[in-house]
Amino acid sequence: MAGLNIIQAMKQATNQEAKPDSKQGFSRRDVLRTLSVGAAGSVLMAIPMEAAEHVHHMIEVEKAAGPYMAKYFTGAQYALLKALCEAILPADADSGGAVEAGAPEFIDLLTSENPEYQRKLGGGILWLDEQCISRYGSGYLECTQAQQKEMMDRIAYRKNVEADKALAAGGEFFVMLRNLTSDGFFTSKIGIEYLGYQGNTFLLEWPGCPPVPGL
Repeated sequence: MAGLNIIQAMKQATNQEAKPDSKQGFSRRDVLRTLSVGAAGSVLMAIPMEAAEHVHHMIEVEKAAGPYMAKYFTGAQYALLKALCEAILPADADSGGAVEAGAPEFIDLLTSENPEYQRKLGGGILWLDEQCISRYGSGYLECTQAQQKEMMDRIAYRKNVEADKALAAGGEFFVMLRNLTSDGFFTSKIGIEYLGYQGNTFLLEWPGCPPVPGL
């Protein structure tokens, strides 16, 4: 029932921008705050798929009027966020990646209304840059690709984080960012198309799983 209320609120907020003190329904800010509260890293743990699709719709509406303007992150932080999303889910021959799917906008929009996200993601980006400066003498975006990969490998693998307690904050940041990037991608039009989801369709026959080469 709670999920249904969220969806109804999002539909109303998408079609009509309510005033902050409006008693007629939720504003877009109310909706985004509701969606992100209580999610432990991955918003799909707290909200239904349809609600996430409405977040993408909000982004599409804004992009139709001009370039997306980050709501929480500074310009430099947002550029770093985009680079990290691209590193986590890059484009390939089969599909566009997280950036093309709107994952950075998805993350920024939810973070703008959630203090916990702001602390973990905003703090994590600052931590990552400081670590790169300390280790390589440059911020993450100014590092070489090899240095960026080395830094990401240090916080992406649990064994590395467990072996070095100084990486605990970075490991927590990476897990949350990876989950949100995946959510932003797989709830987008690009992600849904990549999965080959066709909705409820009637199958005349079930061909089974395709053979795995080499087995």
